[in-house]
Amino acid sequence: MEWNHLIYFALPAVFCWGMGAMAAYRPGKSLQVVLWTVAGLAIFMAFIVGMWVSLERPPLRTMGETRLWYSFFLPVAGIITYIRWRYKWILSFSTVMSLVFICINLFKPEIHNKTLMPALQSPWFAPHVIVYMFAYAMLGAGAVVAVYLLVRSRKRAIEPGVMDLCDNLVYVGTAFLTIGMLFGALWAKEAWGHYWSWDPKETWAAATWLGNLLYIHFRFQKNKQYRSALGILVFAFILLQVCWFGVNYLPSAQGNSVHVYNME
Repeated sequence: MEWNHLIYFALPAVFCWGMGAMAAYRPGKSLQVVLWTVAGLAIFMAFIVGMWVSLERPPLRTMGETRLWYSFFLPVAGIITYIRWRYKWILSFSTVMSLVFICINLFKPEIHNKTLMPALQSPWFAPHVIVYMFAYAMLGAGAVVAVYLLVRSRKRAIEPGVMDLCDNLVYVGTAFLTIGMLFGALWAKEAWGHYWSWDPKETWAAATWLGNLLYIHFRFQKNKQYRSALGILVFAFILLQVCWFGVNYLPSAQGNSVHVYNME
């Protein structure tokens, strides 16, 4: 499987996700929603598996490769949210956002080779990154809802039921973020001999985790202060962006971080 084959899998996958998103607005079409979305996921996963085989390693090393997983997990997060809470719009959002990341990879392809540094050959590497990508997808959806509610709150009061959506997305995302950090600690112990070293990437990962915990605790203590809670959630998402790719550009990570391989 070559990188230029992505478009032949991405187009039919996005088509299926779009059909599922449209079906969500039609009464009694829940089964079609699930079938269309799962079909798109199967098509896109076929490309990821093909890349995995051709690279002879998990496609998780470069930013382009992690965007593949983000493009996959956004519809996964969308269909889970739809099945659990029946939010119709979430599938449209996940499809559009997935398309954005697909387009970035199509227009700005990165070099994909079989080389994998020894630290990334740990069995904990793949589950750590995969779980993190799913957590990022859920937290990203929650942040978009937060921005939408903050803008809309200028004209309309925020309804408690709508806030529940943010809460549910953050609960799931933070749970997987916690699991991802535990996998990362096990990986670090095997690769570098210690569970945690306050590496720049690890520091920002901890900041991201604490930011989402702050939102959760604030909601429990101040459950009527909606705008403040949403502001905290947006701030936590900014921390997530720094952790994901922004930390690689910080001076503290240049030559000092064991995670700078993402820039290669």
